[in-house]
Amino acid sequence: MADYPGITNFSRVDGMVACGGATEVAALEGIKNDGFTTVVNLRLASEPGANIEQSRAAAMALGLNYVHLPFAPAAPDPAVVDAFLATMADPDVQPVYIHCASANRVGAMWLAKRVLQDAYSIEQATAEARAIGLTNPALEQFALAYIAGQAP
Repeated sequence: MADYPGITNFSRVDGMVACGGATEVAALEGIKNDGFTTVVNLRLASEPGANIEQSRAAAMALGLNYVHLPFAPAAPDPAVVDAFLATMADPDVQPVYIHCASANRVGAMWLAKRVLQDAYSIEQATAEARAIGLTNPALEQFALAYIAGQAP
């Protein structure tokens, strides 16, 4: 984890992916300057401080792609995970910055992505997801159940 102005719980997974929690609109310029081309926002528009439309406008003004996939932590929807995985499978979104409010939802999504798209073991993917910010046991169980439901 590293400090990044205007971003809570910023972490860089590798050269193509970074993750975070609450992201101030002003921080998007730094994301752009660091070479990211896409922002994936998992926050609900109803969350205090989410600023979805301001973030979208700022990202687009900077030439960033902006993907809003509202993911409710209290009622996680498998269709949102489907959309996230489809987004992450598109090479045109790389490099990508993914965020929510705390990086908890990011961790859950990342867990599914690592197992289903990158062939990580459950153990490896879970450890990485927790390092990113996955702390909610219910979200972790949701991600694991989603993964199990995708098995052939």
